[in-house]
Amino acid sequence: MKFIEYPDRELLFAGVVDAVVSELNGALMTGERASMAVPGGATPVPVYEVLSDIALDWARIDLVLTDERWLPESDPRSNTRLLREHLLKNKAAAANLVPLHRDTPTPEESLGALEGGVRALVPLDVVLLGMGEDMHTASLFPDGDKLDLALSAKAPALVAMRAPSVPEPRVTLTVPVLSSAFSKHLLITGEAKRLALERAQGMLPELAPIAALMSGLKVHWAP
Repeated sequence: MKFIEYPDRELLFAGVVDAVVSELNGALMTGERASMAVPGGATPVPVYEVLSDIALDWARIDLVLTDERWLPESDPRSNTRLLREHLLKNKAAAANLVPLHRDTPTPEESLGALEGGVRALVPLDVVLLGMGEDMHTASLFPDGDKLDLALSAKAPALVAMRAPSVPEPRVTLTVPVLSSAFSKHLLITGEAKRLALERAQGMLPELAPIAALMSGLKVHWAP
């Protein structure tokens, strides 16, 4: 794990943008397409706003969320909605978004249809992760009902996850998919998350899921 500390959040977001753009350009130079998995939540929004207006060959870039709440895109808490509002616009409107949601009552009814799109991207070129103070990443929660499956080397690409700590079912990329990436970045802010990450280094992934992805991880942090 490589820890990169920035003096403020503006420089943090700029550093993450520079790293991601460089890696996507590198992937496009050596292959027909490039792929990136990205998180939902408020923390990466400034990164998405800047990325949306950068002149990449977006038509050759496939994006997928690291996880999604099982909610319609019309719901304000939908990660897909967040991406459309903050990333998939301006120049980045040409990117291809691989869906993690379909209009079925439960995720299990759609997993088979959704998983094929994810498998087609493996190995990913770039993964951008977030992390909660409980040391979860994507929807890999310490109290998740399918955490053992999602951590397994034989896990499918996509798992439905339910946990007492979250109000709705989720779908999440699994550890084999996330760890397949040629480059992995973690974007976190604040002292509480830095301390949580430090604790996770000495813990089992079953208790601190981010620990399963620390090998080769580049951590970007600012107060």
